Amino acid sequence: MENTIFSLIPPILAIVMVLITRKVLLSLAVGILSAALLLANFNILETLSLTWGSFKDIFVEDGGLFGVVDTWYTYILLFIVMLGILTAFMSMMGGTRAFGEWMIKRVKSRIGVQVATAILGVAVFIDDYFNTLAVGQIARPSADSHKVSRAKLAYLIDSTSAPVCVVSPVSSWGAYIIATIGGILTAQGVSEFSALSAFVQMIPMNYYVWAALGTVFVIALRGVDFGPMKKHEMRAIETGQVMSDNQKESKGTKDKLPTSEHGKVRDLIVPIAVLFIGTIISMIWTGRAATIEAGDPVTAINIFGNADVTASLLYGGIAAVLTAMILFIVQGSKTGNLSGKNFGLGIFEGIKAMIPAISILVVAWMIVALIGELQTGEYLAGIVQEANISAALLPAILFVIAGFIAFATGTSWGSFGILLPIAGQIAAATDINMILPMMAAVLAGSVFGDHCSPISDTTILSSTGADCDHMDHVTTQIPYALTSASIAFIGYLVSGLTGSTWLGLAVVAVSLVAFFFVLKNQPTVKQEEELVG
Repeated sequence: MENTIFSLIPPILAIVMVLITRKVLLSLAVGILSAALLLANFNILETLSLTWGSFKDIFVEDGGLFGVVDTWYTYILLFIVMLGILTAFMSMMGGTRAFGEWMIKRVKSRIGVQVATAILGVAVFIDDYFNTLAVGQIARPSADSHKVSRAKLAYLIDSTSAPVCVVSPVSSWGAYIIATIGGILTAQGVSEFSALSAFVQMIPMNYYVWAALGTVFVIALRGVDFGPMKKHEMRAIETGQVMSDNQKESKGTKDKLPTSEHGKVRDLIVPIAVLFIGTIISMIWTGRAATIEAGDPVTAINIFGNADVTASLLYGGIAAVLTAMILFIVQGSKTGNLSGKNFGLGIFEGIKAMIPAISILVVAWMIVALIGELQTGEYLAGIVQEANISAALLPAILFVIAGFIAFATGTSWGSFGILLPIAGQIAAATDINMILPMMAAVLAGSVFGDHCSPISDTTILSSTGADCDHMDHVTTQIPYALTSASIAFIGYLVSGLTGSTWLGLAVVAVSLVAFFFVLKNQPTVKQEEELVG
């Protein structure tokens, strides 16, 4: 069943079920079992063994029940737990409330808070996991105060995290991509530019990034929404209810926590700053040590390329939680309004609030692993490699195929690993001068597919950062992602047919300008009406 059309069944089944039923865990579980059944050739005992193995491998590597702990996944889960505890303590100290009040005085409109969130998402470019969770924590209070729906907040976070990371050489994404590109250039005998130089030249060719970021700012500045997002935004504006009806219970968890009336803005800013600075310092520390050990030159690219990102996130999370706990104790000793009982309650409720996100992540990782064993991505990539297609059309075709692979497998990085080498091979066999546009199209399409996939970890974490129902985020973001992808696709067609990167980018820019003015004529809610209440 591996590397055949049957390998498409599990991801398609899971995605269709999750879109129809909106029951994420159930749908992913069905996808996991179907993938295991195919891998086991419908042997029930082998199916159960493969299912257990996909779960165990998240936490343990090197085989055996008591093998070495897989720190990559474990540290991500622990970081999410740290974030839940951090959120609870900032809320109890009144830092979240104080920051919201502070932002209300400075950000005067719903448009302002959306633009500010987008700018913050662009600024935090070191890692997409850190971006989605940290930006969500910072922006959520002011977004709530200006009646911006959680679905809209999740979209703003998601559409400014991966797009920025994929074009930033000094990021976990950039380092991984540069290393991959280096191997491809060597394999294809390309020596006129280095891996870093190739990456930099590919930045303007990544049309989906610029289309997605442009769409974010167009939507924010125009204050106009379409598709399912419009329903969420109108409900938030008219009723002040920023979450959907099926997410009301999530409010109940926060209501169990006391909120201090003595909170200051610093009770939110200081822990978040420690989280950011601690993570960056940890990345530099772990990356420098690994670079020296490998005998590589100690450069910024190598440091971030060799950094242990998940360990750095965990170290930054621990430092932030300890900082919040110290501030909590200091405030409690001064005011007497925060007790030891509240301390324990904050830890318990913080962990409890993150259990849904952790559950979805774990099952998503399980199905991604099993889909990888089925070689779904290799099957789709093979179709492209064997097709006799004009080189001028290949960037656009690779963009679409990469999008579908990332959508079906739930991983943009996995799509990079599968399709980038194939893009290099295709370019070598057709027109080696097209190698950079083809690889850029793979990067762009992978981010696009990742944006649309309900089993993508960054999509899940964007929902978590915004405290948004996961399927609300998926269904509301897809129309916007498709809009950006359509603009990017046109750009790749023009670029491929004309051989001009800049002409393709100009088409993207003109399309965004046209999109901006087209939205002007659509029904919209006036600013003063949006601020009522």
